[in-house]
Amino acid sequence: MDSVNANPNEYKDEFVKIYNEHVKREGADRLLKWLSGTDFFTAPASTRFHLACEGGLVYHSVNVYRVLRERYFEEGDSEESFALCGLLHDVCKAQFYKVEYRNVKNKDGNWEKAPYYAVDDAFPYGHGEKSVYLMERFVRLKPAEAVAVRWHMGGFDDSAKGGSYAISGAYEKYPLAVKLHLADMEATYLRESRG
Repeated sequence: MDSVNANPNEYKDEFVKIYNEHVKREGADRLLKWLSGTDFFTAPASTRFHLACEGGLVYHSVNVYRVLRERYFEEGDSEESFALCGLLHDVCKAQFYKVEYRNVKNKDGNWEKAPYYAVDDAFPYGHGEKSVYLMERFVRLKPAEAVAVRWHMGGFDDSAKGGSYAISGAYEKYPLAVKLHLADMEATYLRESRG
């Protein structure tokens, strides 16, 4: 399996720099220490499509922050909120994937074992909900932050696909939720590799 670039620590270093510069609330240091003890900085962003490679998750997290900050930051917005939400919206994917092996034919037509990522969710709590839960184990989120992370998947969220209208109320009341969703979509579909 490939990594997102030749220097896998580049995005971790950028993540940590942004985080330390902007996230100052109580518990922030413990959250970063916990992240460093997980596979967050080496995990893929998905199993097959979106940055399904070593380091894909941190690369995506930094990209979402970049888009969120570059395109949607307005006077009165919080740098800390943008950093927390952009960098940690997918923290639910830490300790979420495992490497398994399957038989595939190589270029010579011979069978060999090849690694691939599979989901191994030890805490099936929902996507956005799980990210909020994990973040709040260490830092207290503001309502706008919690709602933004909870609903960052937009119409792809299982609750929204099931007919819940709560997402509509979230987007009406909390502009940060809309901004995070749009930043996530732009990073995923316009700025990052789909392979």
